[in-house]
Amino acid sequence: MFVWIFVLAVFAVSLTACVTSANYNRKIEAKHPPVGQMVPVNGKAVHALVAGEAGAPPILMLHGASANAREFSYTLAPRLSDDFLVLMVDRPGHGYSERPEKSETLAVQAAQAIGALETLAPGQKAVVVGHSFGGAVALRVALDRPDLVSGLVLSAPVSHDWGGGGEAWYNGIAATPVLGVPFSHLVPLIGPARAESGVDSVFEPQPAPEGYFEKSAIGLLFRPKNFRANAHDVDALEEELRLQKERYPELTMPIVVFSGSQDTVIAPRLHVGQLKEQVPVELVVLPEEGHMPHHGEGKSMAEAIRRLAMAPVSE
Repeated sequence: MFVWIFVLAVFAVSLTACVTSANYNRKIEAKHPPVGQMVPVNGKAVHALVAGEAGAPPILMLHGASANAREFSYTLAPRLSDDFLVLMVDRPGHGYSERPEKSETLAVQAAQAIGALETLAPGQKAVVVGHSFGGAVALRVALDRPDLVSGLVLSAPVSHDWGGGGEAWYNGIAATPVLGVPFSHLVPLIGPARAESGVDSVFEPQPAPEGYFEKSAIGLLFRPKNFRANAHDVDALEEELRLQKERYPELTMPIVVFSGSQDTVIAPRLHVGQLKEQVPVELVVLPEEGHMPHHGEGKSMAEAIRRLAMAPVSE
């Protein structure tokens, strides 16, 4: 009898979670619908927010973990869209981009971004901008297709394996084969409220910009498929970086890194600290910034992007 009661209880909780997550998906997607272009790449759609005029020099922007392309839409893009074609893409499984097989690898992440760039700005080199996890993808884009990259501008990037630890417990659960799916359906019950209340911790010591949670559509993360995609990305990242770091000496394009001295999300010395030992890096150290320099130092970052984008293109 006890076993049947337990089974029925689990079934009831699972059913409630599925209904709740379905309702959450419907509401959050109505609130933050896809507003960009759907670009077919390798049989899957890449959702790209586009600002500026076709034919202008392109800038490709890649967001970090737990985020989407809107991360740049009101910070960097408006500072650049008068003179450049700004392409802000949702990474695979984030925002409204579909997720090919093996999207947890940096090779696939980069391939989807490259495909969008080649479709939307054919025949042109781009400055590639990456924040945090997006920095790792930006580096991979430059490694795999240096012919398409005129420079890199990175905001608090992850670039190297860091010796283990630091992964949030909920990502570990969400990435598991058995528990991951039901757990992810429970996430909409508490995840959005906890994330919104914890936004300031990512920006410390600076305050979060007013309306950041809504403007950046962070609520899209808590759709179960998006949440699991993010968990798989984070779960695979350290091993991916352990392999990728061996290739960094191949990079010859200019690289500018904006790094907050008070970043508590990553340890800059383990990332840009090692990157600059392998390749020339123009490092901009920000004593009063944390993990989000592209917000607090958006003007300076835009100036760096502009400088690289306007430099003579080498063949």
